[in-house]
Amino acid sequence: MMRPKRGQEPPSTFMQIVTDYTYILVGAAFVAIAFNLFLLPNKIASGGVSGISTIVAHMIGIEPAFTQWALNIPLFILGILLLGGLKYGIKTLVGTLFLPLVVFLTRDWSVGFEDALLGALFGGIGVGIGIGLVFRARASTGGTDLAAQIIQKYTGLTLGAAVFIIDGLIVITSAFTFGIELALYALISLFVTGKTVDMVQMGVGYAKVALIISNHQEEVRQSLLRDVDRGVTKLSGYGGYTDEERDVLMCVVNQTEVTKLKQIVKAVDPKAFVVVTNATEVLGEGFKRA
Repeated sequence: MMRPKRGQEPPSTFMQIVTDYTYILVGAAFVAIAFNLFLLPNKIASGGVSGISTIVAHMIGIEPAFTQWALNIPLFILGILLLGGLKYGIKTLVGTLFLPLVVFLTRDWSVGFEDALLGALFGGIGVGIGIGLVFRARASTGGTDLAAQIIQKYTGLTLGAAVFIIDGLIVITSAFTFGIELALYALISLFVTGKTVDMVQMGVGYAKVALIISNHQEEVRQSLLRDVDRGVTKLSGYGGYTDEERDVLMCVVNQTEVTKLKQIVKAVDPKAFVVVTNATEVLGEGFKRA
């Protein structure tokens, strides 16, 4: 059996391929429908090719889908020529072509009201869900993502900075076109989109990491293993004040188990020092699989 070379992904199974393309198609549909229902009618140009198409549609009346195709396809070709191949390959091409198609097919859909704040919030959520699903397939919907990669390659800017510059210019243009108030709503939509993408990628059930420093370390460890039924890891540390070596116990638990963990530690050692922090994603036994 051949193994993938270091740095390469293992070959995809048939079901993985089907799952990936389902994510791409459903994700692109979410983005397109959220765009038509909430962003376009409220003149919210929250970055990206969709933001440009919103400005163009309201200024000169060109269908947003046509603008998106007119920008996405040349950017896709330019990405292949300048970036020496495309990171997401055929998957990005599918997203690049399918998203404007759904925008065109759902262009007459409406929620029956127009409200800029609701448009920014629900548009941001819908776009975030869609982009998050596409990202889970290790794909992209093209557009300004490719432009940002090109800027990164030829200017030395980070990818995040390049995306920020492009989206910032689009939002500034919308301020001159639609007014500062709608531009501020566009910023709200961008923020909501980013948070929603994170939730789709990592899930909403944040786990907790507890770091415990105790003079009764073994008793605490045994109590956690027995009563919480979670693994405990010993980390080596040094006291900053005493400069003495001492172990730190690390235990990862679900949100519902945090109170129980604190009660157990307090019962064993009331003077224990405990730090509890969020873990946005935990993979492994007792949690979700990779």
